[in-house]
Amino acid sequence: MQKLKIRISQSLMNALHEEQKLTGETIEHIVSRALADSLQVDHGTLFQVSTAGALVEGVTGEIVSIRTLREHGDFGLGTFVGFDGEMAVLDGHFFQIKGDGTITDAPDEAMAPFAVVTHFVPDQSFALDPFSSIADLVGQLDARRESENQFYAVRVDGTFKTMKTRAVCKQPVGQSLSNAADSQAVFDFADVTGTMMGFWTPAYARTVNIAGWHIHFLSDDRTKGGHLLDCAADGGAVGFQTLNDFRIAIPETAGFLQAELGGDPTAAIDKAEH
Repeated sequence: MQKLKIRISQSLMNALHEEQKLTGETIEHIVSRALADSLQVDHGTLFQVSTAGALVEGVTGEIVSIRTLREHGDFGLGTFVGFDGEMAVLDGHFFQIKGDGTITDAPDEAMAPFAVVTHFVPDQSFALDPFSSIADLVGQLDARRESENQFYAVRVDGTFKTMKTRAVCKQPVGQSLSNAADSQAVFDFADVTGTMMGFWTPAYARTVNIAGWHIHFLSDDRTKGGHLLDCAADGGAVGFQTLNDFRIAIPETAGFLQAELGGDPTAAIDKAEH
């Protein structure tokens, strides 16, 4: 990150302190956000549609189009109506990885019940040491996080000695995530080159998003992918982005508005994700 040193008036400084009291943000974040807004530059915004808790309860009907998601990010992940596969968003392209293993470009008209996207601009890059499992991988990624309370995006490019992914098979709308995960397809690949795209969510947001790391994978030839279950590689190239703004679009569908979302979805999500 670059540092900027400037002189400002006392009135501006007073206003910054008042804003800090009101929002709880750091002065650095307030200034960065104001500059980005004024200059029309994206500044690490994570855009999410619906909640992980809603997915657990089976709120998987039509909520947002791919066309709309394109306006909010070029990198991310999610799923499709009725858990019809995994969504992988990379370099502005939206892909649908289905339970039968096929991968297609998602058309603008395709609908999603849940998605998380950002305009990916890494603020640090580094090389991974060899890792033999997903636990080893996330251990290296965790070492780069500066806080337990911020959101992060990660991109990992490399050739993976082993790769295990899954894709949930299409279910009737209303099917819970736990039940849908029982019919997931699991794929094992060897010596595959591609890209991981994922996010880290703080524990305090576990009813909204999937706490911890949530990562999807897509091969360079666009024939292999899915939700990451395990992997191993001799290294990899990482782009890491701190996300200071989190914006969520609350669905207005009857399914969402009438769902019981007061419980803790952690156990159900852990079963489905791992």
